Amino acid sequence: YLHDAHMRFALRSGADAICEKPLVLNPWNIDKLQRVEENTGQKIFNILQLRVHPSIKNLRKKILSENKSTKHEVELTYLTSRGNWYNASWKGDEDKSGGVATNIGVHFFDMLYWLFGEVQLLEVEKKDLNTAAGYLEFENARVKWLLSTDSRNLPQEIIEKGQRTYRSIKIDNEELEFSGGFTDLHTLVYKDILSGKGYGLNDSRAAIEIVEKIRSQRVY
Repeated sequence: YLHDAHMRFALRSGADAICEKPLVLNPWNIDKLQRVEENTGQKIFNILQLRVHPSIKNLRKKILSENKSTKHEVELTYLTSRGNWYNASWKGDEDKSGGVATNIGVHFFDMLYWLFGEVQLLEVEKKDLNTAAGYLEFENARVKWLLSTDSRNLPQEIIEKGQRTYRSIKIDNEELEFSGGFTDLHTLVYKDILSGKGYGLNDSRAAIEIVEKIRSQRVY
């Protein structure tokens, strides 16, 4: 929740800024930061590390090259257990963390947008302090998603293995294997920034719009 203020401070001090996810909590914060960029001549870069993951880059090439008349069917599940400290900290305060969909999901929503295009429909089916679930329709995919920090949502086989995190992305009933290859992703993003490329404010906009709509949508 201090990202916005810290980036403004950096730019007004004559420095560029590199920011972790989420860049900000609301799309209108991006608009205001763009004006700070224009006034200072400095730049803001965001860490969108899943865009440089080899498996995801290869999948994007495949999707862009295919001539498919129907949309992909996608299931995204990310369950990462957190102790009581999580909700007692600032992360349990939606005004500060943006809620669970923002805090643990924003980079997955960016990945889905990057793979499948513009959002056409967004529905939230469940939303509480620890869990969020819903449906997203993109230009090229229909996505069911579930995000949670509640260990009770973990599959039994994961619990029996003593693991506390479960990550799964299925595309047309086929598991996307991307459990490895995470080690150097941040390094790759930093190299891109240092070489004059990198992801700027507008690259983050779609994911920030998604999580803000999830946060503001009422669940009946």
